[in-house]
Amino acid sequence: MRSLLDNLQEDIDTVFSKDPAARSLPEVLLFYPGLHALWMHRASHWLWHRRARLSARGISHLCRFLTGIEIHPGARIGRRVFIDHGMGVVIGETTEIGNDVLIYKGVVLGGTSLEKKKRHPTIRDHVVLGTGVTVLGPVEIGEGVRVGAGSVVIHSVPPGSTVVGIPGKVVHDGLHIETDLNHGRLPDPMSQALDQMREELAHMRRKIESLEKRETADSAADGSAKPAEKVRRPAGKGPKATPGPKRAPRQKVKG
Repeated sequence: MRSLLDNLQEDIDTVFSKDPAARSLPEVLLFYPGLHALWMHRASHWLWHRRARLSARGISHLCRFLTGIEIHPGARIGRRVFIDHGMGVVIGETTEIGNDVLIYKGVVLGGTSLEKKKRHPTIRDHVVLGTGVTVLGPVEIGEGVRVGAGSVVIHSVPPGSTVVGIPGKVVHDGLHIETDLNHGRLPDPMSQALDQMREELAHMRRKIESLEKRETADSAADGSAKPAEKVRRPAGKGPKATPGPKRAPRQKVKG
């Protein structure tokens, strides 16, 4: 059983390991709202499961006021989770977050149902949620997934994938066990599709030009092999003369 001090020390070590801007212990303790939000959430979550719902919501609301991060007391959050900057982060009641998850500012883990059931996302271990990511509904984001900034995810994502776009599309498969901070360098599916179309059009143009050259060469070969035939006419008969215009008859002048 881990002690409270062990958990606090692990949270501090997580900040140093995932944020190169962290330089000293006093700085981390005083000026990291993501760390403060996680600590306050642990207190509110403890009260929530002991039926002290009003007190739990009070701590959650105070956390929102102080840090700009709103985490419902009912949400389950694992170990070594880091919320970087954190302003605008919203985590719903039935959200489940695994271990070693990296969350940037503006991330929304929201619900899509009015029924009192599982209605928020499940985030597995080693996931990176980029700036402004929205994940809606009881979907599952698999282990090692990277979600690009500004993406909207409305379907479950298999482990090891990279997701970008609105709605989110899987553009890469392959398990990422280590947390990758380069979440800004992600593929652009629209640009890739346009590049592919350009390549196909260029290929079709080259093929059409090749067919036209071949047709021209075949026509030239046929013309040299078959000289033009002379028109034969019957002997003694030349071409008919074209009749000229008819002249009006002369009128006699009377003397």
